[in-house]
Amino acid sequence: MELKDYRFDGDEKLKLKDMPTGYTGDKKDKENLIRKTQENITEAALLQEKLYAAHREGIVIALQARDAAGKDSLIKKVFSGLNPVALQINSFKTPSKTELEHDYLWRINAALPPRGTIGIFNRSHYEDVLVVRVHQMQNGYAFAERCLTDDFFERRYVQLNNWEEYLWENSYRVVKVFLNVSKDVQKQRFIDRMELPEKHWKLSIGDMKERMLWDEYDEAFEDCINATGTKHAPWYVLPADNKWYTRYLMSEVLLKVLKDADPEYPPLDAEEAAKIPQALQELENE
Repeated sequence: MELKDYRFDGDEKLKLKDMPTGYTGDKKDKENLIRKTQENITEAALLQEKLYAAHREGIVIALQARDAAGKDSLIKKVFSGLNPVALQINSFKTPSKTELEHDYLWRINAALPPRGTIGIFNRSHYEDVLVVRVHQMQNGYAFAERCLTDDFFERRYVQLNNWEEYLWENSYRVVKVFLNVSKDVQKQRFIDRMELPEKHWKLSIGDMKERMLWDEYDEAFEDCINATGTKHAPWYVLPADNKWYTRYLMSEVLLKVLKDADPEYPPLDAEEAAKIPQALQELENE
């Protein structure tokens, strides 16, 4: 499959059960794809430098996934090859009391990267139509009754689309990525967290209980992606069982969004350019 086969931008509907969770190609290609991953990251770093120099566009990459799908390691392995000065990473945990006293995009807006920078959202604004939906948390919100209608999440999909269109119109590009891990692989990764001391820090029994809601999450992810995949803010549903392959596809997504932005170094200011001959002469005469 090519990258376009994992992209959902409104043209086709996602059927999550039909999407692969692992690598389905020729195993002989693994080394080539791992090498290609590094080439992509190197090329992306050069484009990132132009993006930062130009300061004209910002890029937001939102990562969503089930627990143990590999978000943290993906960020570490793919984005560590970029310039950290022009990279901003935010991890969104359970909202605090203060955050819950505001609209759900309040904390997201505060985390937007400045233009010229790539922002990575480890979990994102989509938690509020995924976890909230599965657990029906909205019923406990301190909301006016007029807001708690049967179409609560349908209206949030519209809000998210409008917000991402607003960002597009204010010189931001938004890309959303769902890491599609299988139930069997998630199970093994949970076992590793219990058995391997170096993985104990990742252990959360609460995460494991969410497995009981697998089908509910399937439905929530599918509805969300189908409702919010657009041309200017597409979703990519990437198989997550083979981390090396997920990293390759993520490097392709990163490179594509940077190429689409097509950043260029800004021209030298005319006033500064006029000073160059004298400055050069002064340096040569030192």
